Amino acid sequence: MPIRIITLEREYGSGGGEIAAKVAARLGWKLWDQLLTEEIARRLDCDCRAVEEHEERRDAAFHRLLKAFMRGSFEGSQNAPRYRMVDTECVRENVQQIVREIADKGNAVIVGRGSAYYLGDRHDAYHVFVYAPFEERVRRLKLRNKSEQEATDLAETVDRDRALFIKKYFQVEWPDRHRFHLMVNSGVGEDTAVEIILESFARCSKQR
Repeated sequence: MPIRIITLEREYGSGGGEIAAKVAARLGWKLWDQLLTEEIARRLDCDCRAVEEHEERRDAAFHRLLKAFMRGSFEGSQNAPRYRMVDTECVRENVQQIVREIADKGNAVIVGRGSAYYLGDRHDAYHVFVYAPFEERVRRLKLRNKSEQEATDLAETVDRDRALFIKKYFQVEWPDRHRFHLMVNSGVGEDTAVEIILESFARCSKQR
């Protein structure tokens, strides 16, 4: 069976979103990253013009998990949709449905949102995990106009919340390395990481 979907999970600040965009462009496939966030927001009737004061409060546990799960490649963006009070299980079910619909259509690169876990049983999916040294992730986040402290805090907390979400809903320790076909250190450079992914993808495709 030919590979028709690539999922790309990533450490926060590793540049995984940018790498996924380049991979999708090279393959001529559809990128589901910010577009996926927008589709989720549309189906859940989200208010993307959230009240600013909520951003300054420490979220309840499930809100932190939800935001970590939904955050797209525009990592650290102040424009990410903020979600109204919705049931977390309802969100998870919607995401699962959307991701599977995308996979059924094929020719797609899906970034995060648990896609590697939802599609783990598909033989036409290729799963990639992008990581980077902590200092490199902090450096990347600072390029998004984050202070040293903000970048450090984000690099430390977002992945921790993602891990809690994956543990809660999939009963595995994030990232659960054995489910990925390839793990790439983006510290080698984005373009090099893209070439590594495409070469590995091509070799795996020939073996199918």
